[in-house]
Amino acid sequence: MPGVFFDSNVLLYLLSADATRADRAEALLARGGHISVQVLNEFASVATRKLGMTLIEVREVLATVRALCTVHPVTTELHDAALDLTSRYGTRFYDALILAAALHADCRTLYSEDMQHGQRIDGRLTITNPFR
Repeated sequence: MPGVFFDSNVLLYLLSADATRADRAEALLARGGHISVQVLNEFASVATRKLGMTLIEVREVLATVRALCTVHPVTTELHDAALDLTSRYGTRFYDALILAAALHADCRTLYSEDMQHGQRIDGRLTITNPFR
């Protein structure tokens, strides 16, 4: 689905024992969308540290995610944009970095459970909690 960006928390629900959330995350991801390298990094960190997955298992899951989504690099341009977003919206820096990547990818929707549902960023990106 063009114009959709995924936060790492949505991807992590692919591994959830909550079947409803896991199924919802899988259905959304199956349509495709966009992620950043930061999302890949956060997923790998949580999956290994908190979920006890091996690196082989993490690579397998992320290979599927990378096949379904366009992956965007984290650049100094995004870093600067995130600092600006943090200043204007009061978001945490790492959330602002995801917002900046979504805006840079020209996405209209950011699926995130952690950010404010319904909030509009720069008049063109809407944060949507897909599990509401």
